[in-house]
Amino acid sequence: MRPFVPMSPILTDRLPAGKDWGYQLKWDGFRILAWVDGGRVELWSKNKLPKNDKYPELVEALARLDGTYLLDGEAVIMDPQTGKPSFQRMQRRDKLNDERLIARVARQRPVQYVIFDLLQEGERDLRSLAFRDRHERLWALASDWGETFQLTDLFEDGDALWRWVTKNGWEGVVGKRLSSSYKEGKEHRDWYKRKTVLRLEAEAVGIIRKEGRVSSMIMRRDGRYFGRVSSGLNEEIKSRLLRLRRKGVLEDYFSILPEGLHQADIEWFDSPLALRISGRELTESGLVRHPKPLSIEGMETYERKRG
Repeated sequence: MRPFVPMSPILTDRLPAGKDWGYQLKWDGFRILAWVDGGRVELWSKNKLPKNDKYPELVEALARLDGTYLLDGEAVIMDPQTGKPSFQRMQRRDKLNDERLIARVARQRPVQYVIFDLLQEGERDLRSLAFRDRHERLWALASDWGETFQLTDLFEDGDALWRWVTKNGWEGVVGKRLSSSYKEGKEHRDWYKRKTVLRLEAEAVGIIRKEGRVSSMIMRRDGRYFGRVSSGLNEEIKSRLLRLRRKGVLEDYFSILPEGLHQADIEWFDSPLALRISGRELTESGLVRHPKPLSIEGMETYERKRG
């Protein structure tokens, strides 16, 4: 198989609606294209990297299938406590390189393959067909392939699915034009994704510099390290942060330097700033993924005092 960039949904704040749209859960895993040809299997990431060595349990399960297929889906590890995909578990799994360790982890907590598209069956390339037709072919073909595989349901009511996702803490919803063909990358107007976000309160306790410039803010929540935030810090905010007093010390905020801050060029604030942030989710270690500041309180007060 020639590796290629899979069709990717475009991020939006509002999903399209109408009779020509269907909706699916957005699974929080790693995108995988799978080529199956009479027992021979090739796995590729969305960045066109080979993944057979990373996920031998998927290779073994796919090799048992008869026929020739090109599949598009998501490799996930389900969290037994929440019943939802765990992106952190997938990250840790994908970083493993030792063959024996990968084999042991694969037996203990195997990866599942959530399939949402069928791009080739036998000698026929199906990418020019409408998504609705590809979806029906996929379900007719793969609904009994076994527990390693899951197929993504297609829903008509996007609003109802979105309400369920936000209530149950899933990653988001993907809206797909039912009449659309399959196109590589994002050069299309046919697939859109809407992600759920958390809104949280925290404190900014210092900044990190890189090459003399403000790179990120250090966050604390409930007395514990809460990660860094860099996205959303424009030049005006960075300039104002540099006008704050930064004569604090580590012990003002933490008993020891948190993991993830070693080797960083840190300047601690004299007093913390109140933050409101958005984020994707909380990791198992208690940090927030993809934080962005919604508001930063306290800078105006300090500037007034200084003036």
